[in-house]
Order: sequence, then C-alpha cells, then structure tokens
Amino acid sequence: MALQWTASLPRRAWLLIGYAAAAAALFSAPLYLSDFRLNLLAKCLAFAIVALGLDLLWGYTGILSLGHGVFFGLGAYAMAMHLKLASSGARIPDFMSWMGLTKLPWFWEPFKSFAFAAAMGLLVPSALALLLGFFTFRNRIRGVYFTILTQALVIITVTLFVGQQAYTGGTNGLTGYTVLFGYSLTSSTAKTTAYLATAVALVAAFALCRYLVKSRFGKVLRAIRDGENRTRFLGYDPSSYQMAAFAVSAGLAGLAGMLFVLHVGIISPTMMAIVPSIELVLLVAIGGRGTLIGAVIGAVLITQAKSQLSASYPDFWLFLLGALFIVVTVFMPGGIVGLARQARQALLRRRSGDDIQLDSIVSKSNGVV
Repeated sequence: MALQWTASLPRRAWLLIGYAAAAAALFSAPLYLSDFRLNLLAKCLAFAIVALGLDLLWGYTGILSLGHGVFFGLGAYAMAMHLKLASSGARIPDFMSWMGLTKLPWFWEPFKSFAFAAAMGLLVPSALALLLGFFTFRNRIRGVYFTILTQALVIITVTLFVGQQAYTGGTNGLTGYTVLFGYSLTSSTAKTTAYLATAVALVAAFALCRYLVKSRFGKVLRAIRDGENRTRFLGYDPSSYQMAAFAVSAGLAGLAGMLFVLHVGIISPTMMAIVPSIELVLLVAIGGRGTLIGAVIGAVLITQAKSQLSASYPDFWLFLLGALFIVVTVFMPGGIVGLARQARQALLRRRSGDDIQLDSIVSKSNGVV
C-alpha cells in the first residue's frame, strides 16, 4: 500500500517534498557543520545565486554572457566599501593613506550607510546591464558578438579598478574589514547569521526566478530563445524582454557579490576577470542549462569539488577540474539534471513495457479460461 501511495503521488507533490527537504537541510546546517564547513557552504550558496541569474539569461533567454564576474564584483565592492569604512572608524581607509590621500573621496561618503551600499550593490549592476543591453539588443547584436562584448566589459572594468589604486585598492582590492553593525564578522554568531542571510537570499532568488519562468514573461523568454524572429512577428519586442532578463540576472549577481564578501573578507579585480566569469557559466552548464534547480546543484557541487580537489591535490587539481568539465560537456550535454531526466524517462519506458507484457499475459490467461 505504501509503495502504491508513493507511486501515485503527482510530480508537483514530489517537487514540494524535495524543496521542503532541501530548505530544511539548508537552514539546519549550522546545527551540524563546523564554522569552516559552514563558511564554505555559504560561499557555494552565493555562487548558486549568480548561477540562477545566469541560467535565467542563458538557459531561458538564450543569451550567453561571459561578463557576469563584473556584476558580481560590483556588488561585492559596494558592500566592501561600507565594511571598510565601518572598520576604519573616523579614519580614511589605510590604502588611501598609503597613496597620499588625506580626505575621503566624495563618492565614498554615501557608502557609510549600509542601506545605500546594499541598494548600490543591486542597482549599479542592474543599471550597467540595462545600459549595455539597450545598445546591443536594440541594435540586434546577438550570439557570439554579444559574448565578445561582455568579455570586453570585463577587460575594461578590471583595467579601471586596477589602475585607480588610490580609490579601489588596486590589485590588492578591498580587505581588512571585520565589523558590521558594530559586531565582529569573525565571531561564530556573525558567521551563522551571515550564512542564514545567504540561505534566505538563495531561497528568495530561486522563488523569484521560478515565478518569472512560470509566468507569461518566462514564456516569452523561451519563445525568444527558440525563435526570436517568430516572436517579433507575433507582436512582441524581444529587446525589451532581453534587457529585463539581463538586468534581473545582473542584479542577482550583485546580490551574490554582497553576500560573498561577508564570508571571505576580500574582493579584488581578479574576481571580476574573464576566468571567474567562465567558471560561472560552467556551473550552469554542468548543473543543467534551462533548469533552475540544475543551476543550484551545479554551483554547490562544483564549488565543493573545487575546494576538495585543491586541498587534496594542490599540484594538479586544475587538470582534474578541467577533465570533469570536458566529460560533462561531451557526455552529459544536458548536465546533471538532464542525466537524471534521461534516467527517469528510461525507467518509465521500462515500467510501461513491463505493464504491457503483464496485460498480454493476463489477456492470454483469460482466453484460456
């Protein structure tokens, strides 16, 4: 009876059970993980938020961006500027003193407010994406040309942040901050609170993306992905939807960056470079493009694997990680979630075949009787 009941559960019920179990595991993690493991998991969840936004853009809209490291970094710098000022007290940040500055620059002043820093961490990446999208999507710049433009954005931003050492910290970036709201970020309580905030942000980001892809907006995004010209002939303006998806994706990346600096205590231009941006795309590809849960799974598993491989095999862990990417790309084009779907479909086909054979046996038996 129990097996029959579980088999009769609809797919929506299974999804709700799975989401509830995942949420319970996330929010109970501080009870069974050490501070180090909890901090590592928090970084995985931050990357999962970026992956969700990138999947919304690439998996559902068909636009590949190799510049999301920039949006991630802008959000991280916004929060790091507030943390640096909070830790410096009445003095200007130390790297500014080393560069000969005696007064805090005017554009740093508003970042004394946490609310302003958090708002800028969301708005600046979104506004930049909206501006870039306006000039590219309106002019119907697509495919590899758009991808090249996002890489150019990475190069320009990294060069700017490295060159303005007196205002951004240069290649060293922003570090050395340990205080938020007057509490030490290194304490166990602060780490647990930061982790829970990241978990809540991930759940909220997942709910937002799921709502978008299930709504009429999401249907139009998939229509643009599968046939942009046909969508335009139906009366829709693809560029407006593409700009909106790009802005939301960049905003989620900025949110992830703000949370990331709370766990690692540093942000530098190297985290906005091309290689980290490519790694973010790989998280989505390995988890499963066009599946929100795949983006989360890919981010958590690959970030954890990267940490374990670098600790166990420091000399050639990059080769192992590269081999993993190649294997998944060649043999699992649908990612982890795609492989699970194929296994489920094969199991269903096998069950349906068994049912047909049983029906045949029963019908022959009834004929004999």
